[in-house]
Parts: sequence; structure tokens; C-alpha cells
Amino acid sequence: MSDPRNILYFLLGIIAVAFVVLGYNFYHAQRQTEGAQFNSGPTTSGRAD
Repeated sequence: MSDPRNILYFLLGIIAVAFVVLGYNFYHAQRQTEGAQFNSGPTTSGRAD
């Protein structure tokens, strides 16, 4: 049977990686909203209605 400490370290590692990924995604989303945004008009889907 596995050592319970190994399982604990494994779970803590997964949680740490999840926090890093979520933190990066949050940082990237916040960074994208800063600055000027240029819109050249309404976008079309390419379909003729």
C-alpha cells in the first residue's frame, strides 16, 4: 500500500498547479482589458441572411 504522505504531497502538488494555472488565466484576462481597443465597425459572420 502507498505511503499516505506520498498521496498528500501529490494532492498538494495538484492544488498548487491549479492555483498557478488559474492565477495566470486571471492575470491574462485582466491584462487584456487594459489599453485602447479599436473597433472598425460591426463584425459579420460571412453568411448572407
